[in-house]
Amino acid sequence: MAVAAMALVLPSATPAAAATASAPIVDGLAGPLQLAVGSDGTVYVSQSFAGKLTAVGKKGTTDLVSTPGAEIAGVAADGPGTVTFTTSGESEDGFFAEVRRVLASGKVRALGDVGEYEATVNPDQVNSYGFQGLAPGCAEQVPVEIGGDPYPGIVESHPYSVAILPDGSRIVGDAAGNDIVRVAPNGRISTVAVLPPQPFVVTAEVAAGIGLPECTVGKTYNFEPVPTDVELGPDGLLYVSSLPGGPEDPSLGARGSVYSVNLATGHVAEVAGGFLTATNLAVAPDGTIYVAEMFGNRISTVSAGGAEPFAEVPTPAALEWANGRLYATVDAFGNGSVVTFTP
Repeated sequence: MAVAAMALVLPSATPAAAATASAPIVDGLAGPLQLAVGSDGTVYVSQSFAGKLTAVGKKGTTDLVSTPGAEIAGVAADGPGTVTFTTSGESEDGFFAEVRRVLASGKVRALGDVGEYEATVNPDQVNSYGFQGLAPGCAEQVPVEIGGDPYPGIVESHPYSVAILPDGSRIVGDAAGNDIVRVAPNGRISTVAVLPPQPFVVTAEVAAGIGLPECTVGKTYNFEPVPTDVELGPDGLLYVSSLPGGPEDPSLGARGSVYSVNLATGHVAEVAGGFLTATNLAVAPDGTIYVAEMFGNRISTVSAGGAEPFAEVPTPAALEWANGRLYATVDAFGNGSVVTFTP
């Protein structure tokens, strides 16, 4: 059965992961939440907490871009000496959320304004989030900070991941817009897909724990999806890792997912679920999908044989497949480093 057609759920009890990480390629990174590997072996890492895009190559480590106070998130290697990245934050002109490219000369060129597109189109306004179908009297009892009424997708942008298609288009996962957009080579932006709401049926235990009225038990709350990475698979499908919205600790269960997206039709299908904080993914040439479970402290795999743990590592954040190896950033909130695995 093809990976794209599966909808798997990780088992509650799994065998111990066996893969062992290499010695760090580089460490001392501040929030290495995304990475990419160039055709010449250069490793590009976004130090999101420091606002830096860093290159690690044969000649050492170099900060290609430094934007204190802004975030650099998604990274994709264009070719020798060039790299695409996403960035967002506040400037003297207000909020910005853009896709940019570092040229071999070191100059930075803007490719597309994702924030402006979100403000104009707001693709996920078609979704309904929050509680669904509460009686008016019940909705009035829900704490204000949670809200008892459903709401459509709001205008908000956080371009968190990026991939490059063969035609030169950039595919961006917008973690706040809850969608996937395409930035064409001419800068035109269009919607590829909107991820579906993440339904959660309220239990008596959850209601009591967070102060919800008893009338909400058994009712559905639609959390917002949060795309965290986008990768083109060998089958031509786009694969997307996603957080489920709401708390990312185990309090509501392991609810992270991997989706496939048909780039021609925009059709979205769940490939696998049951991940604890699915912050990133990589796709190997044989179709195996590797998923970083940040708060699960492990990397898992999804293949035709099912979903299973691959390696136990501290707070993994980013993954990339290159040169026959899996690259990963680990210890994302501490002494962040890049390691590799040879499956």
